Order: sequence, then structure tokens, then C-alpha cells
Amino acid sequence: MSNDTVMQNDILKTKVMGHRGAALLAPENTLASIRAAADAGATWVEIDVYLIAEGGLVIFHDDTLDRCTNGSGVTRDARPMDIAELDAGSWFSDKFVGEKVPTLLDALECIQSLNLGLNLEIKHDGADVENIVPAVMAILRDHWQDNDKLMISSFNLAALALCYEIDDQRYLAPLYEDIPDDWQAQLAAIEAYSLNCDYSRLTETQARAVKAAGYKLLCYTANDPKKVAAHWEWGMDAVITDDPTQFASWLDN
Repeated sequence: MSNDTVMQNDILKTKVMGHRGAALLAPENTLASIRAAADAGATWVEIDVYLIAEGGLVIFHDDTLDRCTNGSGVTRDARPMDIAELDAGSWFSDKFVGEKVPTLLDALECIQSLNLGLNLEIKHDGADVENIVPAVMAILRDHWQDNDKLMISSFNLAALALCYEIDDQRYLAPLYEDIPDDWQAQLAAIEAYSLNCDYSRLTETQARAVKAAGYKLLCYTANDPKKVAAHWEWGMDAVITDDPTQFASWLDN
């Protein structure tokens, strides 16, 4: 996938992407949250895939279970059978009591049934990317139908490099809090589709440079339209938000 191809192939077709489903509307990274994003009018969702014990892959963000479930302890050490018993909804509200932590496969089936696009963030801080990436890529190969509705993102550049090595046709998106000076070399090395960054740290100069280089520009996690009003002028292609209803005027209704 050359950068020329990337520039010509606009898979996104939306300006609003739900963050962890729709994290202000339902418990984040659950099937309920994915459905809430769809109900709000979002056509794409971002969720996190996390490696647990025994090679399990679940949709979860934190390194510990405590904030978003009724369990506790280190997420990486939890076994799939233990995760399956957890309540991932009651912390959010009584309405979601009994909501489960989805497996990656659960989420892929739900998202495709709703005809949504997926930004799958590989949540992996370690250097052992070979323990998560090949498994994620194999599940995507076998269970995700439309490559033009899939973006793979990560803060872990080594994870994205391995994704690229396994399948250079995937749309890849490095994630940054602060965009590094060598961002262009990093994106070029994996023929990235987009650069995804913290809206609050992005400068106009950086934004315009990313767009001039031919990449999509996505900004997280904005929940107040006023705070990214200038970003649209700078060339931001899409906002990643916990509440897509706040950006209703940008949704593709």
C-alpha cells in the first residue's frame, strides 16, 4: 500500500468516531457501549484490545481490573474464565448491571452486525509484541470481512511494525500524545494511513504538516466541540469522542 494509494483511498467517510464505543453513554469497551455509539449516529468506533493470561484477547483499556469491573488485580494475569465472570457495567450505572467484558471476537461480531467501521487499538505497553500482534491479526483475518472498515492503531510502534510485516494491506495509525520530530519517518516505515493524536497537544503547524504529507489526521479525546473548532480548520479529518451526540452536526445522517 503506497502512500499514493493511502491518499486516494478515503476509508474513513466520517468525521466522528466513538471512543471505547461511546464511553460517556455506556460502560466503555463493552458491547453496550458499541451499541450506544451506533444509536448516537456514529458509523465508526474505537475500542482497545488487551492481552490477558492464556493468550486471551479481550476488549479492555486498563492495566488493572479495578476501575471498570467488580474485579481487581492485574489485567494481564487474569484468565479468560475469570474475566468472563466479571461485571463490567454496574460501576457505570444500575442500567448496565451484568454487562460483560467482551472478547475480541464478541466485539468484531457486534460491530459488523451494526455495520460499523472499527479502529482497533492494540493496548500493549511491553516489548513482547509477538505475544499479542499475530493473534490479533489472525482473528482479524478470519473474522473481519471488510478491510476498508478497519483501522489498527497503537501507541506501540513496534506492534504496528509487526502488523505491517504480517499484512501490509491493513490501514495503520500510530498514536501519539506528543507528536515526535521523526513522525514522518515513523509513518512512512509502516505506510500508515493516519496519525492519531491528543487534540490538546496538537499545534496548527503539526496538523498542517501531517495533512501536507498526505495522511489522515484523527484527534482524541474531545468531548467539547468548542475545543476542537480550530482543529477542523487545521485539517483534522475526524474526532474521537466519548459522546458522539456532542458532534451531531458532523455526523453522517
